[in-house]
Amino acid sequence: MKAIVLAGGKGTRLRPYTHVLPKPLMPLGVDEPMPILEVVLRQLGRHGFRDVSIVTGYLTELIEAFCGDGRRFGVRLDYRRETTPLGTAGGLALFDRPSEPVLVINGDILTTLDYSAMFEFHRARNAAATIAAYPREVKIDFGVLEFGDDPHVLANYREKPEYSFQVSMGVYIVSPIAWSYLKAGEAIGMPDLLESMRGSGRDIHCYRQECYWLDIGRHDDYDTANEIFEARRGAFLGTPAVAKHKIGRDQ
Repeated sequence: MKAIVLAGGKGTRLRPYTHVLPKPLMPLGVDEPMPILEVVLRQLGRHGFRDVSIVTGYLTELIEAFCGDGRRFGVRLDYRRETTPLGTAGGLALFDRPSEPVLVINGDILTTLDYSAMFEFHRARNAAATIAAYPREVKIDFGVLEFGDDPHVLANYREKPEYSFQVSMGVYIVSPIAWSYLKAGEAIGMPDLLESMRGSGRDIHCYRQECYWLDIGRHDDYDTANEIFEARRGAFLGTPAVAKHKIGRDQ
């Protein structure tokens, strides 16, 4: 199984840290710090994704120097470099159209998602693409006013309501047909790509699983990720219910 890790962003919300480190190399944990990208790569290797490509852009040399050929993480690594930012999906056009579905994942998320189970779900559904979904509660810290047809007549007043959403985890399975919607050198976000596919009649499915998930894009989320990873390191790095694979130089 093939995976592509997106690691080209500048991580502007995590400055000043990301002035010197690309966001995927931000360390997690206290006693034995580990870059979030290493966590992702080790998870992919354990779930059977032995061939992994990393799309880089910002501070590429640091990512390549740290990750090397990937063997110490249980994968085989190669790299594609964006010369200009291509969005969260445009970098896929740096690869030839694959013959099988590919897992695409942001290189800065902390999760216990079972990638291999998601891959099997995608195959069973014969989907054009599958999005990993996660429930999030959003609390509005204000009184929310709702109106009917007359925008000056109050229909409902809700004090600090909470709303529930299913959000994208930044983990996708895309089938080869997705490459028909990409153009070399064209910047495009993953939502736009998937909406184009859906708009032309392709089936886009969502995969839901009880797991932990956090995007470390903001300072408070990064602090939380550090605490969670330190407390539950085994949940993120432990052996899943799939066979382990040892990667040799000539395999």
